[in-house]
Amino acid sequence: MDRSGLDAPTIVGMEHIDPVAGSGASVSFDDVLRHRGELFVHCYRMLGSRTDAEDVLQETMTAAWRGVPDFEERSSLRTWLYRIATNRSLNARRARTRRPETAQLPFYPPTPTSHDSTWWLEPFPDDQPATVTDPADEATVRADLALGFVVALQALPGRQTAALLLHDVVGFDRSEVAALLDTTTTGVKGLLQRARRAVPAARDPVPRRVEQELVDGFVDALRTGDVDALVALLTSDAVLTMPPLELVYEGASAIAAFLRASLAWLPSRRVEIAQLRCNGAPAFVHTIDGGDVGSTGLVVLQLADVGISRITRFLAPHVIERAAHNVPAPCNGGHQPAATDRGGPSHAPTG
Repeated sequence: MDRSGLDAPTIVGMEHIDPVAGSGASVSFDDVLRHRGELFVHCYRMLGSRTDAEDVLQETMTAAWRGVPDFEERSSLRTWLYRIATNRSLNARRARTRRPETAQLPFYPPTPTSHDSTWWLEPFPDDQPATVTDPADEATVRADLALGFVVALQALPGRQTAALLLHDVVGFDRSEVAALLDTTTTGVKGLLQRARRAVPAARDPVPRRVEQELVDGFVDALRTGDVDALVALLTSDAVLTMPPLELVYEGASAIAAFLRASLAWLPSRRVEIAQLRCNGAPAFVHTIDGGDVGSTGLVVLQLADVGISRITRFLAPHVIERAAHNVPAPCNGGHQPAATDRGGPSHAPTG
């Protein structure tokens, strides 16, 4: 699937790198850069962090351009680039030692249902109204960028993640994946079997009408501070997570307890909500009291046809600030962002 239309980061300095003289490969600078969009998304899925994906993409593009003389055109340029990007991503996963960014809730949360150690998780803001030029591809893009899918990939061993993405998402056949991972087709078959058992099956795409109803209901519940209305929108297996914190709340009652705890912190505070899209799904930046930074929370929803199946609230300041720059329009179809001064029991749950 062609995702060259994705807004990939600018590759810095490559125009000043000259491949070794004498190369017989007829590969231009533009030939290499043409693939940066889809490679960026691949690195993101491998790593679960847009920041890390940007770093690995830069390394990939630079290494590829330096390595043009060694490209003997035994495979396509695209396949060769995926090999570099995958190996660099695997190295980054093995070398991950970055400490989680400090983040705290402004209130004491209830006891979580479980814990999630994927503290490095970051969203992938949709920088354009659509991430593909062919509407027929939109459902696939939503599925393979969904946060639930990305989180599941992070729990797999690196080579299982790579095999699953290269085969099931990118579309290489088993022999190509075997060559990319320096293994056999039998080895690839085993990697795929183990990965598929661990990763939940993709949900059917949610019709636009259902999505809009869920989004409108979610925003209305936030604006009125109606926890019961918000909980009524959740699926029975809904999950609430808050990277980089490891707290996980599973099920409607646990999520409701967390939201009610957050309400106690919000007397007489002004809350504004603006909508964007991340990971092919509805997302919201909310602002409390118009502080200096302004954006105090980023919430990304994952939807099923019967309700909201996942709420991911990002707490890291750099993630929130980046998302705020991607807000294309206010909430509610062009109306002004939802803003309300809270008093008494009616507070928007933003914790």
